[in-house]
Amino acid sequence: MHLNFSQQMKMSQQMKLAPRMIQSMEILQMSVMALQEKIDQELEENVVLEQIDSKQKDAHDGDSDSPEAGREIEQREIVVDNDHNNEADFERLLEMSAEWPEDNITSGGKPSSNRIDEFSDRQHDLLGNLQASPQSLQDYLLEQFHYFELETEERDFGEFLVQNLDDNGRLQGTLPEIIQVYGQPVEYAIADKVLNMIQRLDPPGVGARNLQECLLLQVDDEMPLRDVVVTLITDHLENISQNRLPLIERTTGYSLDTIKAALEQIRTLEPFPGRRFQSHISQNVSPDVRVEQGEDGQWRVTLINDYTPELRISRKYVRMLQDNPDQQTKEYIRKKMEAAKWLIEAIEQRHNTLRKVSQAIVDHQSDFLENGPEAIVPLKMQQIADDVGVHVTTISRAVDGKWMETPRGIYPLRRFFGGGTTTAEGDEVAWQKIRLKLQEVIDNEDKHNPLSDDALVKEMATHGYTLARRTITKYRKAMNIPSSRQRKEY
Repeated sequence: MHLNFSQQMKMSQQMKLAPRMIQSMEILQMSVMALQEKIDQELEENVVLEQIDSKQKDAHDGDSDSPEAGREIEQREIVVDNDHNNEADFERLLEMSAEWPEDNITSGGKPSSNRIDEFSDRQHDLLGNLQASPQSLQDYLLEQFHYFELETEERDFGEFLVQNLDDNGRLQGTLPEIIQVYGQPVEYAIADKVLNMIQRLDPPGVGARNLQECLLLQVDDEMPLRDVVVTLITDHLENISQNRLPLIERTTGYSLDTIKAALEQIRTLEPFPGRRFQSHISQNVSPDVRVEQGEDGQWRVTLINDYTPELRISRKYVRMLQDNPDQQTKEYIRKKMEAAKWLIEAIEQRHNTLRKVSQAIVDHQSDFLENGPEAIVPLKMQQIADDVGVHVTTISRAVDGKWMETPRGIYPLRRFFGGGTTTAEGDEVAWQKIRLKLQEVIDNEDKHNPLSDDALVKEMATHGYTLARRTITKYRKAMNIPSSRQRKEY
């Protein structure tokens, strides 16, 4: 084995993202509400950053010490103007110098006296949109359970059982398993007695250990066709889920009309009795862009900046930087100004990139806006990246979590992207259009003789869509459409 030591020179290229570049990409990816939170945080942490309101903007000329100073400061002031159309795209941030020219640091007026009031108003609006906490299923059951006259042992175990119900009102585990987890000795007969009491509470079906028991708990003596319903629930739930009515008819001896009437009664039962107590949080969607059709028939995109305040650097700290002899103070102010100016530039670039990306999307999907979802065309992010002149990852960040307000409703920007296939005539058609056509074909089929997946392939081909059977099956399942056997009506 031969060992030697030598020196070699090698050239290679590496891309390293500076912290500020990473921050700019994060700002681009933020939704409008997340950006608002980011700005509020920066306003609290950066003393040189201030928000411009309309009154400050109108009175801008009167805040300087002299008219000449005011004009000089105005010429150099940095402001995030939401209506400013900056032609530089997002990739220009890669070329930005880490050192800011000092002559770009300008002064603003006094810090906004309305900042705290505006923040409080926004917080008040958010609190006003919150729903009051609804009563939980466990609280509702415990209120009823405490009316029973029970021994301490029974009451404690009953409360433990109620707390072990899931959100649907089902018991999590078998009774022996729960007794073992309980940690205190309790006889099975007592546990079963307590469980029976809980199963008598409202809502009906609560405390069941499985679907069958849940449905049986809701069957009372006054229900029409009670015996038939009990038989179907006890012995034929699987056949019911697979729509095997003729098999049930042969097994039970009931007529098909009787079975169908009993199924109507079963459909009135609640398989998840606790779900009405579940709280559903409705997401408030704030569109980032709006598209409108001009008098010339062209679709144009505008940014919605109602939630994005305009920012600038405070004049007070610019004068302090110029006049304060303390070098430590100057260095602190300079760093804060550098951070503020980077944030301002990043927000401006975000607005510019989002505007150009949205306009490029609208140019490709104008038929969607004019004729509806069935007119959507296949569109890839790479196409928009080529149109705008940026990397495809920038497009992905720009559309992530962003919404567009259109005359046909509010849509996420990602809604306009998607692949497609080629029709028999050679035209490109989006998968969304194919799914709409598939839904239309199934809706119009003969429910007494529904189309199988193979038959759907042939039917779709008559409309110009040549698809494989596995594609039909995949989209049918994705759209939660049952199989032909389950769709069949007897």
